[in-house]
Amino acid sequence: MDKLIVHGGATLHGSINISGSKNASLPILAATLLTGDPCIIRRVPDVSDTNYMIQILSALGAEVERSSGTVRITCGEISDVAPYDLVRRMRASICVMGPLLARKGRAVVSLPGGCVIGDRPVDLHLRGLEALGAKVEVEGGNILLTAKDGLRGAEIDLRGTHGPTVLGTDNVMMAATLADGITIIESAAAEPEVLDLANFLNSMGAKISGAGTRRIVIEGVKELHGVEHTVIPDRIEAGTFMAAAAIAGEGVRLNRVSREHLKAITSAIEESGHRVEFNEAGDSCVIHRGEQTRGVDLVTAPYPGYPTDMQAQMTALLATTPGISVIKDTIFPQRFMHCAELKRMGADIKVDAGTAVVRGVASLSAAPVMASDLRASAALLLAALKAKGSTEISRLYHIDRGYEHIDEKLLMLGANVERVKG
Repeated sequence: MDKLIVHGGATLHGSINISGSKNASLPILAATLLTGDPCIIRRVPDVSDTNYMIQILSALGAEVERSSGTVRITCGEISDVAPYDLVRRMRASICVMGPLLARKGRAVVSLPGGCVIGDRPVDLHLRGLEALGAKVEVEGGNILLTAKDGLRGAEIDLRGTHGPTVLGTDNVMMAATLADGITIIESAAAEPEVLDLANFLNSMGAKISGAGTRRIVIEGVKELHGVEHTVIPDRIEAGTFMAAAAIAGEGVRLNRVSREHLKAITSAIEESGHRVEFNEAGDSCVIHRGEQTRGVDLVTAPYPGYPTDMQAQMTALLATTPGISVIKDTIFPQRFMHCAELKRMGADIKVDAGTAVVRGVASLSAAPVMASDLRASAALLLAALKAKGSTEISRLYHIDRGYEHIDEKLLMLGANVERVKG
């Protein structure tokens, strides 16, 4: 297994391009199942999650060609059974369920990696698809969905315990494009990735309005056609590099970003005393590390609030920011596994009931640490940039799930990092 060794102390400078959004690419790739025509999708990041989704589509019978960020997919004759050995590796694979059901009238999808009904909102996906007329059976770790007479429009509320479900909204929206009649999704996720999927579907001939708000209306159509689409920039990758620049940078420039999508992240970084300057178009920004920095209070919330996917990275930034910071994660209250590893590096963090209290320390020191999930691994990498000595981060496959060539991008900015084959 690969490890990343980060030699702390280098100052980041220069510029990089932010990749296309992983979380937008996955449902857009799945949505190609809705038509037999060729679809061309640009700026698909080369990360293991998108590679798994492409493998799933291939296993279902799609013809897939991939070259330098552009994926061409033709889903002519497809199967309605998604294979367990691929689905189990990635929770987002659940979003093939809606398009398969709409196109084939039947879908068999394994419960994704470690997921149980009721834990994380797979139950909301099923509730939404049931409302559209699907029969749902769970048997032997598989979800079997059938709609012998086709799907029909309905009013559906997707509110979950911790807010709206992004993938659930995606799944129901994709299924509803080919349903008979009008579907209204209340308490829909308003994330930019949902809007990007809706724009992709509308380009295919769907009739969707209200995407990007809490109420989405879908008028079913008979069929969809092929299309070309460019994926939006990855706001979490952009936010991660913004935090890296605030921790160890000097005028780092990020290109191919969206100012609109980064408002909450930008606000948090500015509140802690750093400066972020966007160009007029809002697609490029420069981060200036602050002289007088201070602790902040953060509460994660569904978009447009502060994203849970940037909670760990901000914790890493605040670990060496003077003062006391309080970070509450309302979306995934258990998502603080990175804190134990940051404490091994000398951070002063106390976690209790979904809240972390961070007392900024003058410096961190290198230690062998282990990544527990995608965003936790990014937090450890950020902390290591400024830590004294060489930090060894193991289980690097977590970071490769969602960051395209992160070590190469850091090297371009002047960081001293090396990937070691395990």
